[in-house]
Amino acid sequence: MIPWLDHRHVFPPLTQALKEPNGLLVAGGDLSPQRILAAYRQGIFPWFMPGEPILWWSPSPRMVLYVDEFKVPKSLVKVVRHRRYQITFDTAFEQVMQGCAAPRGTEAGTWISDEMLAAYTALHEAGFAHSFECWMDGELVGGLYGMALGKMFYGESMFARRSDASKIAFVHAVQWLRANGFAMIDCQMYTDHLARFGAREIDRDEFVAKLKVLLDEPEQLGPWQYCHINE
Repeated sequence: MIPWLDHRHVFPPLTQALKEPNGLLVAGGDLSPQRILAAYRQGIFPWFMPGEPILWWSPSPRMVLYVDEFKVPKSLVKVVRHRRYQITFDTAFEQVMQGCAAPRGTEAGTWISDEMLAAYTALHEAGFAHSFECWMDGELVGGLYGMALGKMFYGESMFARRSDASKIAFVHAVQWLRANGFAMIDCQMYTDHLARFGAREIDRDEFVAKLKVLLDEPEQLGPWQYCHINE
């Protein structure tokens, strides 16, 4: 059994998170901006499928990308340099989330429900959630979105409608984050894809310790201004 949240924005200690499934901490509550912000500030994030109660997680180990350890795979370097594309930030937040929510391959469902879309759109309008867009021939073909608090960025999801589009957006996003003082990107759970960019797993204590330092830094509330045209 896991505890249930009440009307307060108070979460249990992270030490109570389950080992299986890894990081499941508590259920219930709502997706109000205040609750979501309280969760991220403690290293907790919501993830649940439609029809399930809201589930809150803090896994250990935690997949992160220290921006100083970021590396662009050799196969992507030429693509970033020579393909024609345009990169923007915070110009199509809802469309990026909808792209991330679209079924992929044989997948029938998505965890990015209408409830999640509404919650993160509200956070975007408040300046905390941000999107990174890749355009080709005037069409939105890829991107990613996430949350920024202090100098900490929490990656949520990405999508691509053309080959390498999300990767191109990711490269520009990390480069901009590093130039603006962000030190770490939360990737939540391990994937081979993120590992190729230099992301790695750390234990929860290290993650929380680094998080506390970065949250003390001044915030850059959105929208973020950025445009890069590669011709």
